[in-house]
Amino acid sequence: MTADDATRTVLVVDDEPDLADLYAAWLDEGHETRVAYGGNEAIEAFDEDIDVALIDRLMPEMSGDEVLRHIRETGYDCQVAMVTAVEPDFDIIEMGFDDYLVKPILRDELLAAVSNLFSRADYDSQLRDLYALVSKRAALVTQKSEEELSSSEEYRELEARIEALQSELDRTATELDSDDFEVAFRKLSEN
Repeated sequence: MTADDATRTVLVVDDEPDLADLYAAWLDEGHETRVAYGGNEAIEAFDEDIDVALIDRLMPEMSGDEVLRHIRETGYDCQVAMVTAVEPDFDIIEMGFDDYLVKPILRDELLAAVSNLFSRADYDSQLRDLYALVSKRAALVTQKSEEELSSSEEYRELEARIEALQSELDRTATELDSDDFEVAFRKLSEN
């Protein structure tokens, strides 16, 4: 867990209050947590401060699938894990979640999944930032002479930022597994 994890917010959504409270208690040690005991309550609790949402699929009144759809349609940029007793089926292929955890789930599994989702979010953000910087460099390279580029302090700073971000991406990448890379590249192609 990084120092930033303590400032990140996790929303736990489950219609079983004891289970939702247990997950929140597990996460309280290192994260800001919010709890919602159903889909409608989750929608009300959701805002741009949520970094990770853990959502039960089967809930009365509003399913976890509907909560997930609302999150994605409103454009919130957070990581979502479905934490559910529903065994995955082919219907999950088109769903916009980032992880799928089948209950019962142990404390260590939940903490590892949340940590992994934070790493994915970091990687996504760093990759977008790098792409933007590299695009700026490419625009300058096509329009400026080699002499203009080499004499520009702003261009040298841009190069240094690109190099630093590449190093940061490499560090974050060591925290991810091959499934995480697939998710990151899928998200990048969606943007």
